[in-house]
Amino acid sequence: MRLASYNVAWFNALFDDAGRMLADHELSSRYKVTRAEQLAALGVVFAALNADAVMVIEAPDSNGKRSTVTALEGFAAAYQLRARRAMIGYASETEQEIAFLYDPDVLKAHHDPQGDPAPSHGAPGAPRFDSQLRLDLNGDGEEELIRFSKPPLELAVTTATGALLRLIGVHAKSKAPHGAGSEREFTRISIENRRKQLAECLWLRARIDRQLEAGDSLIVMGDFNDGPGLDEYEKLFGRSGIEIVLGHNRPANARLYDPHASLALTQSLGLTPTTARFYQPQKRHYFEALLDFIMLSPDLVAKAPDWRIWHPFNDPAVSQFPELSAALLTASDHFPVTLDIQL
Repeated sequence: MRLASYNVAWFNALFDDAGRMLADHELSSRYKVTRAEQLAALGVVFAALNADAVMVIEAPDSNGKRSTVTALEGFAAAYQLRARRAMIGYASETEQEIAFLYDPDVLKAHHDPQGDPAPSHGAPGAPRFDSQLRLDLNGDGEEELIRFSKPPLELAVTTATGALLRLIGVHAKSKAPHGAGSEREFTRISIENRRKQLAECLWLRARIDRQLEAGDSLIVMGDFNDGPGLDEYEKLFGRSGIEIVLGHNRPANARLYDPHASLALTQSLGLTPTTARFYQPQKRHYFEALLDFIMLSPDLVAKAPDWRIWHPFNDPAVSQFPELSAALLTASDHFPVTLDIQL
């Protein structure tokens, strides 16, 4: 079975309110890329992945006027993808949903949120992801109320072979200091966003603890907007959100594993895989980051799965195909991560 996690930048802008693809020559929200070009590139990438299921991060919006499911299933039909059935969990308020696009001949899935709904004043521990968490972030005895910017998508999955999986799709809070007008504002917003991202990771880890204690085969996948050593503010808080979610310092049976995260945490030469590529106008060059992960519970790691980042420059199996390499650069500022596993 092949599972993929893919953050598709500005996917929502490629559809009208009826969920129809806008395959025209108007510019998309990608720099100097038309909507037709981005859609065609996405068609190439999704077809090349040939995944049994894709956790789509920044999926098209779902609200009173728009439907994530309609948009994604229309996209899948247009490009004749096996993964042609779509579903979401709790819609966000950001026009960026977390969606699951899958092949119904290979697996069955349903939204299966865990935890109890919290009251209006929040709850500690691991309440349902569309609720509010009460958390003392500073260790000063004062609890704060935390809400997910984009509630994680919790799925119960049954494969055609009868394997039972629990999947959690994640799009953690961005740490980018959008709106900063001065150096002081930049620092303030950066720290606030880092605190929110860490709070979301602590909440997610509390859910992971319960799933592992229950003996579930668990996969946590998506864009965490974080990676070990990614920014200087990590030193203020002592650890990255990724380390929290992985359970980095916990006993082996309580840890999740992703080889790319493990490499970033343990290497000392600065050699780190990357899953995203962004242009920095001030310095007029691109920079890369490790933001996207597929984390597995110990029982699934024991099945010797194979992870892969579909990087157009770093993966020789991709770079030898110019059309696919170009499509990956046009389609999004993130590259897909796949997991091949025998179940």
